[in-house]
Amino acid sequence: MNQKVTEFQCIMPLENIPSVLKVGILSHERASKLQHRSVAMQEVQEKRDLKHVPGGLKLHQYANLYFHARNPMLYKRKSEVESLCVLRVSIDVCNLPNVVLTDRNASSSDYSADFVRFLHPAQWALLDFDSIYAMDWNRQHANNPHAYRIHKLKKCAEILVPHCVDPKFLIGAYVVNEPTGSKLKSLGFILPITIDSEMFFR
Repeated sequence: MNQKVTEFQCIMPLENIPSVLKVGILSHERASKLQHRSVAMQEVQEKRDLKHVPGGLKLHQYANLYFHARNPMLYKRKSEVESLCVLRVSIDVCNLPNVVLTDRNASSSDYSADFVRFLHPAQWALLDFDSIYAMDWNRQHANNPHAYRIHKLKKCAEILVPHCVDPKFLIGAYVVNEPTGSKLKSLGFILPITIDSEMFFR
């Protein structure tokens, strides 16, 4: 895997942490059977509900992780960051059967510039890691709306794990400030907690 990839990340509401510690990070399909809070946008979920990974499962049957959670998804929730954390997940999940990588948001359309590729982990070199890990995807494309759109999609490149990411793969979490970290600890989270306001656009 590229040297930039030291972990995977998952944007998670704090109120879901007790469930995550017990049963793991679940696919949309499995999570829908439990009481939980979602940060997903409804219109995006409707698109994902119709998507099927070539040769694999329905998109909603995968637990999805990001390479870099400082992305457009988290930006849309920047007013809520004190109720969120970013879970750190071991890259060892790539050794699980039938894990899939995507080179951009998995719900991207199957046509034109929005085309998304579903890849085996061994094909990681096909991903644009410079774009994925860029801290900004807007200003550098101020005069090129097309390039901006593509970069925005690439920032949301995903790791798709069938059904569930077991809690044993969790290695820590990022939070925006100390009060949020204290709240995370109070929920039973005993792994390392890192305060990183820049991750949360502060």
